[in-house]
Amino acid sequence: MTPDRIRQIFKALESGDGSAFFAHVADDVDWTVMGTHPLAGHYHSKAAYAGTFAKLGKVLPQGAQLHVEHVLVKDDEAVVELRSLATAKNGMRFDNRYCMVLGFEGETIVRGRSYLDSALVARLFEENPIT
Repeated sequence: MTPDRIRQIFKALESGDGSAFFAHVADDVDWTVMGTHPLAGHYHSKAAYAGTFAKLGKVLPQGAQLHVEHVLVKDDEAVVELRSLATAKNGMRFDNRYCMVLGFEGETIVRGRSYLDSALVARLFEENPIT
């Protein structure tokens, strides 16, 4: 896995399109979203983890719009820093930073940990409740 290939895998997330990204996530992925906010938790499948993007899609009309800023790769692991440039339904700028620590088998993500601004995510959902 190279930094350029990882950037390609994440590219579709810039426009809020998760399907191309999720094609590279194992069905039985083990993913933890760290923090104390409505998306935090330990997910044991692609479908469960994809639910976090579905929730974001309900409050961010154009999706999270994640842009890769830095990539570090060592063997079958990668650290990816991203920035969200999204705008919520209520006009709130969702300028969040993410760090994902990923484990790969080939080009498939088999485990992940996401770190992000818990307070900002909580505020996003407080100001844009899912009905």
